[in-house]
Amino acid sequence: MKSVVIIGAGPAGIRAAQTLVAHGVRPILLDEAARGGGQIYRRQPANFKRSAVKLYGFEARKAKALHQTIDALREQLDYRPDTLVWNAEAGALDTLREGRAARLEFSRVIVATGATDRILPVPGWTLPGAYSLGAAQIALKFQGCAIGERVVFAGSGPLLYLVAYQYAKAGANVIAVLDSSPFSAQARALPGLLSQPSTLAKGIYYRTWLTAHGIPVHQGATLKRIDGEHRVQSLSWHNAASEHRIECDAVAFAHGLRSETQLADLLGCEFTWNPLNRAWLPQRDSAGRSSIAEVYLAGDGAGIMGADAAEMAGERAALALLEDIGYLIPPQRATQLEQSLQTIGRFRQGLERAFLFPESWATDAADDLMICRCEEVHAGDIRQVVREGHWEINRVKAHCRVGMGRCQGRMCGAAAAEIIACESQRNLSDIGRLRAQAPIKPLPFGLEVEP
Repeated sequence: MKSVVIIGAGPAGIRAAQTLVAHGVRPILLDEAARGGGQIYRRQPANFKRSAVKLYGFEARKAKALHQTIDALREQLDYRPDTLVWNAEAGALDTLREGRAARLEFSRVIVATGATDRILPVPGWTLPGAYSLGAAQIALKFQGCAIGERVVFAGSGPLLYLVAYQYAKAGANVIAVLDSSPFSAQARALPGLLSQPSTLAKGIYYRTWLTAHGIPVHQGATLKRIDGEHRVQSLSWHNAASEHRIECDAVAFAHGLRSETQLADLLGCEFTWNPLNRAWLPQRDSAGRSSIAEVYLAGDGAGIMGADAAEMAGERAALALLEDIGYLIPPQRATQLEQSLQTIGRFRQGLERAFLFPESWATDAADDLMICRCEEVHAGDIRQVVREGHWEINRVKAHCRVGMGRCQGRMCGAAAAEIIACESQRNLSDIGRLRAQAPIKPLPFGLEVEP
């Protein structure tokens, strides 16, 4: 019998599951992680005893509420943690759990796959000790450790200040925060951020707390390179005034987040260029319906909006699914959710103005800069293919193998697109998008297939 399936047990997936269960539907909830909560509310292993306040700070109440929700739902849904969905097509998902591959047929599916860091490489980014902001956060929350003894956080976006604050609050030695966005941009964006005053206040608090505790926060600061022989030993950065050097043994960096859209692509969803996210995103209506009748989209996997919006979008997508299969849903609640999501959307626009994308990155990237570490493709390799007359991103991929490795372009795709657009002197939206290929993540050899 075909089932209703939810992919992802983060804020969107858990609220979607709760809504379906409340209406008498027993969904299958698939999650790659061992415990539900997603990245933002990632749960520590059961044998760790750190308090929620230490793990999540201001978000402790929300995190505990979400965790309690999924714990309470365990007997009312088919929850399958540690399950990777590595392929998808009309009516079926291919999964991997405990070394066994299986195919799961569905009647309807809510895709709530979340987001990952948007990486713009710098020289030395492949050295041991260099992490993304999200990876640094995983180390702290799930493994109970810091990524180094002298840590620098760099890049831009709200996550930069949040992770730096979480590390410093946990007792790690944070020696600097390098925000590539100038303070003037954040000041100009302030009116647009006032639509979510509590969220704005938390961001200001993180920034102020870091400074008050003696941690230098440099704005308009661009990470230039990471140096070291066998691991990170120092880094260089520059601002409008001069170049600087910092001795450190670890650095975490990213420029905002990018949506995980591969499964939506494999399911056949149509995509549209989204200038706010600087990315191609699957089409969805205000309720979360995609261009494919049985596919619904919720959370950051369909556009970066944050954890609060993800919870609302998960509930709204579940209500849309229920309505489409014949259930009566509360129209007032559906309207309220859509209006709240619109308000958060305006705040999101303010964030983009506050944390500017570094437009000069592709121009400044040297030819010998490694872009695709899986296939060892450098910026110069990509530029050479463009000079040969190829500028559509999948054609460039075919000629130099950028994005063909283990990550399937999840780490290098955004950076490669920026270089192609810059070298071909085209708009980023004109060069196309990397088509998803299965498996979207690496699979082990010798898989056992369930009958």
